[in-house]
Amino acid sequence: MQIILNSVGKRYNREWIFKKLSYTFNAGKRYAITGANGSGKSTLLQIIAGSMDVSDGTINYLNNYENLNAENIYKEITIAAPYLDVIDEMTVTEFLQFHTTFKELILPIPTIIETVGLQNAANKQIRYYSSGMRQRVKLAQAIFAKSVVLLLDEPCTNLDKAGFQLYYQLIEKYCSHKLVIVCSNDENEINFCSERLNIMDWKK
Repeated sequence: MQIILNSVGKRYNREWIFKKLSYTFNAGKRYAITGANGSGKSTLLQIIAGSMDVSDGTINYLNNYENLNAENIYKEITIAAPYLDVIDEMTVTEFLQFHTTFKELILPIPTIIETVGLQNAANKQIRYYSSGMRQRVKLAQAIFAKSVVLLLDEPCTNLDKAGFQLYYQLIEKYCSHKLVIVCSNDENEINFCSERLNIMDWKK
């Protein structure tokens, strides 16, 4: 999978958030998007995900050198972000089962729940989870989906030290073949990323 940005720009009213951004993301590599708070990191991630339109430029999604059309992009991309919430009325088991109606999971649901350390709360509604437990649910639905692109926005929000260690383990064990893009200024969240983009470079 390749995601190719061709002179991409995003504008709100008359203000350009960023412009003339050209870059190619390749499967099997890990990228970090950095920049000041409010600089447009999350906006860029949502554009890459196909959930937000660009104001200028184009994006191409290539899978085995074939262009994917916009209607099918969602099948290849998963995302975990603070602005995307889980369903409070469901248990984590029900939530992951619901998720399989959109994307296949690479492991059985009970195995996923145990892997992220939520087995003792598997039948409890998510509304009763701590913020750290909710973040583990978000990471589970994104990382264990059968997709080739993983997008993460501040992925360790509300995680404790054990949560950070889980994050590293999940990335190393289950994401080696994926195209991984992480939005963050926290070095602990992006220290495994070999490629880095600072969004400030496209604000001029």
